[in-house]
Amino acid sequence: MSLPKEAYLSNTWKDGLFTNKVVFCTGGAGTICSAQVRALVHLGANACIIGRNVEKTEKAAQDIATARPGAKVIGIGAVDVRKLDSLQAAADRCVQELGGIDYVIAGAAGNFLASINQLSANAFKSVIDIDVLGSYNTLKATIPYLVESAKKHRVDSETLKPSAAGTGGRIIFVSATLHYRTAPFQTHVSVAKAGVDALSHSVAIEFGPLGVTSNIIAPGPIASTEGLDRLLPSDTKETYIKSQPLGRVGSVRDIADATVYLFADTGSYVSGQCLVVDGASWRMSTTGATSGKLAYPDFLLSGDAVPNVKGQKKSKL
Repeated sequence: MSLPKEAYLSNTWKDGLFTNKVVFCTGGAGTICSAQVRALVHLGANACIIGRNVEKTEKAAQDIATARPGAKVIGIGAVDVRKLDSLQAAADRCVQELGGIDYVIAGAAGNFLASINQLSANAFKSVIDIDVLGSYNTLKATIPYLVESAKKHRVDSETLKPSAAGTGGRIIFVSATLHYRTAPFQTHVSVAKAGVDALSHSVAIEFGPLGVTSNIIAPGPIASTEGLDRLLPSDTKETYIKSQPLGRVGSVRDIADATVYLFADTGSYVSGQCLVVDGASWRMSTTGATSGKLAYPDFLLSGDAVPNVKGQKKSKL
């Protein structure tokens, strides 16, 4: 189903901005990541999106390709980001079919609400493996191609002109803001995202001399996403949205625009940074998961379990 441009991209950017460029995205069938990729495709890029579910990933690729006539979008399913060989094969196929990799979005992630008492060691490890190890494996599988692209598009320090048309050699890690203040029921993802942030900063330092930029986008509450629906109790959603500094939650377009900014010429000297796109939400004193039926500290003191924890197994303490 083709989406109207205004749903995923503002009118700020000119068409053809990413012509002949290739983006590789893990978690590319997700609500946020698919919007990021769709925006880049609309502006001229071709893409390869990665996921575990074959049907969902291939269907998302076909849908994203409608953003621009003639766009090439490959959907590769059955890829587990926790396994480097799986990602390496996907990256190699992307290069073979599309000609290279200029941009990478490491977006694969896992999250759910659970207290530490509910959180088994295996569940904790699973989130760490998907977010941190998955991001590292994505980097390892694509960094040779990013270095190659960065070399082609190296910006001259005097003229500020790249050696080849457009930009290249850039990676974005999709993170979160939960670990800035910490939040109950989010220990696993807070630890994971802190690790992702540290990884991105290290990439910026180690590969900056080769022309590669590495940055983080940390989305806040984004409408119509599984994350918001899962983490914000329905009985408090209206009150929560009203309490936000801008009086609304974000949209996937907000994240897609931030992505374009970092990958375009506008982001040529931006590296080692975390771009928080949340309307100042994280600076508020409360979060959705600590209100309503999960009000802090009353819910924790009750000893009750967080309801509807998906895939929960009893932990042996």
